[in-house]
Amino acid sequence: MPRLAAIGFDADDTLWHNERFFRMTQERFAGLLTDYTDAGHLQARLLAAERRNLGHYGFGIKGFVLSMIETAIEVTEERVPARVIAELIAAGQEMLAHPIELLPGARAAVEALADSHPLILITKGDLLDQERKLAQSGLGDLFDAVEIVSDKTARTYGQIFARHGAGAEQALMAGNSLKSDVLPMIAAGGWGVHVPHELTWALEHDHPPEDEPRFRSLAGIGDLPSLIAAIEG
Repeated sequence: MPRLAAIGFDADDTLWHNERFFRMTQERFAGLLTDYTDAGHLQARLLAAERRNLGHYGFGIKGFVLSMIETAIEVTEERVPARVIAELIAAGQEMLAHPIELLPGARAAVEALADSHPLILITKGDLLDQERKLAQSGLGDLFDAVEIVSDKTARTYGQIFARHGAGAEQALMAGNSLKSDVLPMIAAGGWGVHVPHELTWALEHDHPPEDEPRFRSLAGIGDLPSLIAAIEG
């Protein structure tokens, strides 16, 4: 096939660590509410709150914190102490200030591909937080465009790659989420490359589309330049 007209990268848990901070905060959340319910029940209630709140708050830390507060109110039957609410807000603020740690091979892969292809960072989450993380990563100057979106759908990818390239059919998207980075990109007609991360949010799980000819899976993001070279032949 001809050279790809554009390559898209997910950000969180594809280029740098992110989910680990959510898991640490969830453990802190469980510790604060240990007198009211067990950790397993609390986790299930929090996940249910996050799922139903996506349409209200979108993706990111702020919605996560609001879902924790809502869950705390529910499981304590509206008796949650004010100090617990204050600690949850403080935990969210700490998450918004956490330092960036790039995943192994991320910088080398982005640098290698920036020499030969237009690169687009496509990410969900809080606008200010995603901008902060990109600035701290030191990778910002390597991307030709940055798209911070409310959700990742086939339509979203079609629009982005029409603006930055020659359409999704001549583009590739790499990321750790099958649900957000791979399946909708393939539905838009492009290549979807799964780069699994050891920690992936439950709401981003899905089944790999093994029979799709434009689906690929990699052990790590560092293998992406070699894969693209093979695809382009």
